[in-house]
Amino acid sequence: MKFRMLETVVLARDLPEHGLKRGDLGAVVEVHPGGEAAEVEFLTADGRTQAVLTLSVRDVRRVGPKDLLAVRPLKPTPTA
Repeated sequence: MKFRMLETVVLARDLPEHGLKRGDLGAVVEVHPGGEAAEVEFLTADGRTQAVLTLSVRDVRRVGPKDLLAVRPLKPTPTA
């Protein structure tokens, strides 16, 4: 899968260090050369940025016709 700018993608794995879980939605905000990686922004329901991450095609998938949107509370992220 190649990324497209502003494409909505679904996280394919948990990223607890960023407060993200498999199934969270993100938006592609930058495509890296070759299209195999991209910067993906994840927002809270009220529009605040939760994380902007460089992810590969293995980390996300396209939104499917049988996907259902949901809201979940954010848990605090671990501190270093």
